[in-house]
Amino acid sequence: MGVGKSAIGRRVARELGYKFIDSDECIEQQVGQKIPAIFAAEGEARFRAYERAFIDSGHPSEGCVVSCGGGLVIQEGMQTLLKSKGVVVCLFASVESILERTSRNKNRPLLNVEDPETRIRQLLAEREPIYMKSGACIATDGRTIPEVVQHLLRTYRTCAKRDRR
Repeated sequence: MGVGKSAIGRRVARELGYKFIDSDECIEQQVGQKIPAIFAAEGEARFRAYERAFIDSGHPSEGCVVSCGGGLVIQEGMQTLLKSKGVVVCLFASVESILERTSRNKNRPLLNVEDPETRIRQLLAEREPIYMKSGACIATDGRTIPEVVQHLLRTYRTCAKRDRR
C-alpha cells in the first residue's frame, strides 16, 4: 500500500505499449462493491480468494502490466504462480512514506485502525521476507515516479530476457 503501484504501473504499461490492469479495480467490478465493502461484508479471506481467482484467470496471459495488492503474494503457492505468469516486481517504501501516502485515502481497510503506523510496521514485518523472495525489489522512497519507472523498465527487460533463455 502506498508504494506507487498504480501510478508506476500505468506509466510502465504505457512505455511498453501494454495494457494496465489493477487487480483491485477488476475485483471491485466483478463483485460490484468497493474493497472496504468487500472486507466488511465478506472478510479478508474471501477477498484473498477473489485475488487468487483473478490471478488464475482474470487477465490476458501477455501484453499487460498487472498491479496487485500487497497481500496477494503472501498467499500459499502464490509466489510460484505469479512467477509462472511473468516478471514479478515488488515496490517498497519506508513506513513513513507509506503512512504519508495512504493517510489521505480511507479506502484501505487494513489501515482503518486506531494506529495505522503500528499496523504498517506489523504488515511489513510479516510480509517483507516473502516480498524479498518473490521477485525483483525496487524502492520508491526519495525517487520520482519517472526514475522508478525507468528502473522498473530496466529490471523488466533484464528479467524478461533471462526468462526467455
